[in-house]
Amino acid sequence: MTRTQRRRAIHWSLYALFILLVIAAIALADWPAIADNFFLLDGIAETWPTMLLIGAKNTILYTIISFTGGFVFALVLVLMKLAPVAPFRWLATAYIELFRGLPALIVILFMAFGVPIAFGWRAPGGPVGAGLLALMMVAAAYLAETLRAGIEAVPPGQIEAARSLGMSPAQTMVQVTLPQALRIVLPPLTNELVILIKDTSLLFVIGIAASEKELTIFARDMMSSGPTAGTATSLTMAAVFYLAITLPLTRIVSRMERKRGGSR
Repeated sequence: MTRTQRRRAIHWSLYALFILLVIAAIALADWPAIADNFFLLDGIAETWPTMLLIGAKNTILYTIISFTGGFVFALVLVLMKLAPVAPFRWLATAYIELFRGLPALIVILFMAFGVPIAFGWRAPGGPVGAGLLALMMVAAAYLAETLRAGIEAVPPGQIEAARSLGMSPAQTMVQVTLPQALRIVLPPLTNELVILIKDTSLLFVIGIAASEKELTIFARDMMSSGPTAGTATSLTMAAVFYLAITLPLTRIVSRMERKRGGSR
């Protein structure tokens, strides 16, 4: 048997093994139990409008607020990191390294409970405000590094040409460097947005009002009360909503990356 024939035989053997595993999983699965525990149709029909209008809406709202605030803060951080004044660079670098190294959950707990206990200061908006502020702080650290990479990827000739036309450093940054950098880093920025959508689920640790629940909190509470109580159907519903939000974004990222790769 030649090398090509062996490779083809292994290839088809793996396909056959995969098909056998799928058939075995289908044959051995307890479908009535799966349907009752993960896909309780009566409960889904009764609760999905509320989960959409409260849980999904709040998830999207919290993501937009956190990403917008984090992006603005990230711009400040990246300008500090690229500043000619060394203490600004040190401060920005320390912040970025600190908040990239801390779990978002720890930061949320600090802002919701640690800071009020230590300093007597509470974030505007109560627990939700504290949680969103924490997500902004963590997102800013990651977004700042993404933006820095984009700025440094702008060809130096573009900056030199802008300066030779009499543009100030600030004008060059705003009108030439940043627009090009944003186009370069748009795919990773969108990836950060997807990560932030999922990180809003961490707000479950701080306890929020019924009208402020996002998808994960909504699903958790519905496991103990309501039409889907005692089953994992609400978790399945939350997973479907998360996928409905994130999958289009990930597809957009894939298309942008393919277009960038093809244009090189």
